[in-house]
Amino acid sequence: MGERVRGRAGQKMRARRLRRSNGLCERCLEAGRTTLATRVDHIQPLALGGEDVDENTRNLCEPCHDIVTAEQFGHAAPIEARGIGRDGRPTDIDHPWNRARRDRQAG
Repeated sequence: MGERVRGRAGQKMRARRLRRSNGLCERCLEAGRTTLATRVDHIQPLALGGEDVDENTRNLCEPCHDIVTAEQFGHAAPIEARGIGRDGRPTDIDHPWNRARRDRQAG
């Protein structure tokens, strides 16, 4: 497994890597969108033997990072529908699935 650079050296490395794409998500740029990158992603994950070198990184926004991470580790893609939480449950408190919780909070 590759070793991650930590501490101040790791923070400086992350800032330098984000500057490489002017702080923008590389996947979104390829799709014609302009989105702020918040993650430096390892193309070959460290957990799967990737190295912590610049050539093995790309800058991604959080949604793109969630998607590629799910793909890399064989998980289901995150649900992106409106009104659905990360747990897959509806976020509307009046939805039938949430009525019992709402009633408990009110009572």
